[in-house]
Amino acid sequence: MPLHDGNFLIESLPPDDRAALLEIARPFEFAVGHIFCDHGATVSSLDFLDKGVISAVFAMQDGRGVEAYMVGREGVTHPMALEGGSISAARLVGQIAGSGRRVDVARLSALAAERPAIRDALIAYAGRLLGELEQSTACNALHKAEQRFAKWLLRCHDRTDGDVLRLTQEFLANMLGAQRTTVNEAAQHLQKAGAIRYMRGSIQVKDRDALERASCECYAAHYETLRRARLAASGEPE
Repeated sequence: MPLHDGNFLIESLPPDDRAALLEIARPFEFAVGHIFCDHGATVSSLDFLDKGVISAVFAMQDGRGVEAYMVGREGVTHPMALEGGSISAARLVGQIAGSGRRVDVARLSALAAERPAIRDALIAYAGRLLGELEQSTACNALHKAEQRFAKWLLRCHDRTDGDVLRLTQEFLANMLGAQRTTVNEAAQHLQKAGAIRYMRGSIQVKDRDALERASCECYAAHYETLRRARLAASGEPE
């Protein structure tokens, strides 16, 4: 999917609303592993990504964790946290380094009250995100690790520039809620199929079509959500 600079949600707003939001936003950059918000913390700001990927990771008491969803330039962190006092249910961590615009919750809430298009955009994105979560619940219960791994790589590839993803085996295992041996076996199978090149600390997407064939049906739903967001941002017809 061709990408362009800028956040899809912001770019989809009417010009006056977009300018008003950008006026109260401040730019930021983040590195891999940066903690945006921890589990149980009060949400103080919303981050609109222009580049990079954030993972929302849910942790168990025994220390294990699994990624519930990812946010790229199609979205924003905590889209429903406009009333103040919202608590983060997950740890939000930088998966792929990038940049974006940060807006204080109180200021964005006031602006959204004045400009319904901003509130509507956040609510619509939250609805799409909920749909992804529902789809992922079924996917994690019913589909094989290799299929889920292929789907995860595709979703990450959709949100980045280039074909090389800087990801360690340990990180991938944590994101998928799987053992590192399971991730290694899945990666080796995909490499033998010619879909990827599996290297230490990184994965190169070699054959996108082969990777899509290896994925489960759930990827199509995720892709459609991202496609619609991109079209809305660019003003192109459906």
